[in-house]
Amino acid sequence: MQIREMKPSDWSQVAQIYMQGIATGFATFEQKVPDYAIWDKAHVKECRLVAENTNSILGWAALSPVSSRCVYGGVGEVSVYVSENGRGKGIGKLLLEHLIIESEKEGFWTLQSGIFPENEASITLHKKVGFRYIGNRERVGKIKGIWKDNLLFEKRSKIVGIS
Repeated sequence: MQIREMKPSDWSQVAQIYMQGIATGFATFEQKVPDYAIWDKAHVKECRLVAENTNSILGWAALSPVSSRCVYGGVGEVSVYVSENGRGKGIGKLLLEHLIIESEKEGFWTLQSGIFPENEASITLHKKVGFRYIGNRERVGKIKGIWKDNLLFEKRSKIVGIS
């Protein structure tokens, strides 16, 4: 398996994995996969990765800016998704470890993730790669009319933004 930069031609497989995450009900507030142009505009071009095994994408990770204000230019929000048949094999960990490295190359000093309390695998994954729990956003959004909490995790770089 290799972790490599995501290409536009990967979108169909990436979108399928995204849809699998949506179907769980605890991966995202999104209820449908956006088209590529919308997704592309919302994510940092330099921090998009896929885990590929024999021309099959098993997972993806990307960053989106948390704000358009320049003072938050070094703060990114993490998305990481693993295909149904790739879960429990360390793919998410590899993707996040590589995303952290790429984010620091691009000047990000803080990464953050909002995770549903039910998504225990994602919580465990983020803790394994050095994210820390910083708070609970209660009833921050709805899925199918039901209010959901979102746990906020962050990872501060030890090499970017420390001076």
